[in-house]
Amino acid sequence: MAHPFRVPDDLVVNGLEFLPDGLVAAVGPERTVRFMNSCAERITGVRVEDAIGGDIREVLPLQDLAGASWWDLTDPWHGLATRKGHRERLLVMPSGREVLVTAKYVRAAPGEPVEAVVLGLRDAESRRRAENETAALLTTVAHELRSPLTGVKGFSATLLRNWDRLTDDQKRLMLETIEADADRVTRLITELLDVSRINTRRLTVHPQPLDVGAVLRAHAHRRVASGDDAATDAGGGAFVVDVPDDLGPVWADPDRFEQIVANLVENAIIHGRGTVRLSARASELDGVPAVDVLVVDDGDGIDPQHRELAFSRFWQDGAKQGTGLGLYLVRGLVEAHGGVIVAEEGPAGGAQLRATFPDHDI
Repeated sequence: MAHPFRVPDDLVVNGLEFLPDGLVAAVGPERTVRFMNSCAERITGVRVEDAIGGDIREVLPLQDLAGASWWDLTDPWHGLATRKGHRERLLVMPSGREVLVTAKYVRAAPGEPVEAVVLGLRDAESRRRAENETAALLTTVAHELRSPLTGVKGFSATLLRNWDRLTDDQKRLMLETIEADADRVTRLITELLDVSRINTRRLTVHPQPLDVGAVLRAHAHRRVASGDDAATDAGGGAFVVDVPDDLGPVWADPDRFEQIVANLVENAIIHGRGTVRLSARASELDGVPAVDVLVVDDGDGIDPQHRELAFSRFWQDGAKQGTGLGLYLVRGLVEAHGGVIVAEEGPAGGAQLRATFPDHDI
């Protein structure tokens, strides 16, 4: 007599084969594989024709990460009669393939024996990629934190041991260095928190009218104070600031706008060379008046095929410094204002990053 559990042929043809995940169904006390779609074949490396009619425990000899047989550990056909299956778990095939497995136990009624076991399978590559990205982030953050903290530790220890032998100028220099390194650590932590808020869509901004020219000039002057070349409006230094006198305000959150400008300038210094030009101009976004903020360098620019990739996490384009989160953070901050940011070719061939902020007062 045929077993009562059967996958209808029309369902197989019209539905299960089109699932984005793998699916394997084993029926009866013999655990016979009655159905396996092509996605499951791709994920497991087991051919459908080899699987159909076989014992699912032998067809898919799944193991946990410790090497123990998953079938022995779970034994769907015995144990508590109230079990309905299990949530997704990372398991391993003998070939080394990692598979994300979800199971459903089919019973005629609660408490009755298991009539069928249906497995949902997913490729673990995306999860492994996410884990690798997390590991890369932790490595990068550890590296970025270690440098300023080493400076803070070294200079503070020197001050404590040699306070009476140091001149006032030496003390001031060490304290200023400690303050700068502490600011660097604070800035990195702030960026990491903002990246987390962007990922979870919890980033909030409070736009208000800002004098964009004043903000850009103040930032250029701070870069000069930190050791970069003198900024002038006529050129010849590390920075050129060009904002028309009649340009209206930019609507942006003051702290977030400072972050955006700082990251764009930092990106231009790391990836470009020569003069960094900071400018703003009247623009339009979706029919609404807006302000374009542009940061341009004299480097080699960004290849057209990399211009969208530049805003992804960890993009560094060969740079040896930085976390690779700067432009990813900038895009999240600009979009939180309702704006857009694009990478373009600058007038002299370098990279031009253009952030557009709509006028929220309209």
